Amino acid sequence: MGASKQLSDDLKTMIVEHHGLGEGYRKLSQRFKLSVSTVRNIVRNWKTRGTVLVKARSGRPRKISDKQRRRMVRTVTVNPQTSSKDLQHHLAADGVAVHRSTIQRTLHKEMLYGRVMRKKPFLCTRHKRCRLRYAKAHLDKPASFWNKVLWTDETKIELFGQNKGRYAWRKNHTAFQEKHLLPTVKFGGGSIMLWGCVASAGTGNLVKVEGRMDSTQYQQILENNVQESVTKLKLRRGWIFQQDNDPKHCLKSTKAFMQRNKYNVLEWPSQSPDLNIIENLWCDLKRAVHARKPSNLTELEMFCKEEWSKIPSAGIQTLIGSYRKCLEAVISAKGGCTKY
Repeated sequence: MGASKQLSDDLKTMIVEHHGLGEGYRKLSQRFKLSVSTVRNIVRNWKTRGTVLVKARSGRPRKISDKQRRRMVRTVTVNPQTSSKDLQHHLAADGVAVHRSTIQRTLHKEMLYGRVMRKKPFLCTRHKRCRLRYAKAHLDKPASFWNKVLWTDETKIELFGQNKGRYAWRKNHTAFQEKHLLPTVKFGGGSIMLWGCVASAGTGNLVKVEGRMDSTQYQQILENNVQESVTKLKLRRGWIFQQDNDPKHCLKSTKAFMQRNKYNVLEWPSQSPDLNIIENLWCDLKRAVHARKPSNLTELEMFCKEEWSKIPSAGIQTLIGSYRKCLEAVISAKGGCTKY
């Protein structure tokens, strides 16, 4: 049979045709100067498959058996952080030596791909329960309700941005050209902490936090900026104040301050930055500020305030308009993390 693989299709066809005219295997072998077994196999294949063409082979047999493949899938499903090197060791224990790329291709066929893990706040059972209760309680709130909310938050913004994971296209031997370098400084770098607020009408005040913010400074920021922002954003009577559950926000003195100033505070579940629309705006702000390449902290603060004032109200209204989807995602996840 091995020799028949090298014969042309035309020759095989001639052998089959002469066999159909009554010639036997021995006579055919003499006519075409082939072994009897080769002639027999050609005729047998034609009778069995109806063609003289060689059937396409599937290629080299797989080293990883179906049982081992299923075990690999089960392993990474139970523990998604299992590396291909770990799986390689598991297969080696079964006497199967394969490259890690083989393992990766096998998992890709099962629609399993290695991806960078998303960072999300840790959620215990209590957190999930509170998030689920919040989502259900506010799911059917009308747009008029969310248009009355003053969203607030704090963020840290670094002078040179997040350098981790930055890439640049370059040629060999150009690594130390200035355009391919990320600047670092031993002294004079740093970051600033900002407090800001927004509503459906646009952005409110954005202020720099001096030093480490405690409850006293937080209350001072609220006193100097909240009412001014409420007036600027034309929030009507009955407006709602949103804040997260940072400890300095929940101290007795802070709560007393809010009661004195008649703040209508939105009940907020802990560990829920994905429920605060201002988080999306922080990302836009940092991107815009770092594009301007501030050279010192004074410029950084100035650029932040300038770019904050440029954020269009239409974008904020879009975020508020899609808030129901965010709440639905929390309910779907039973209080767990969402993509927002």
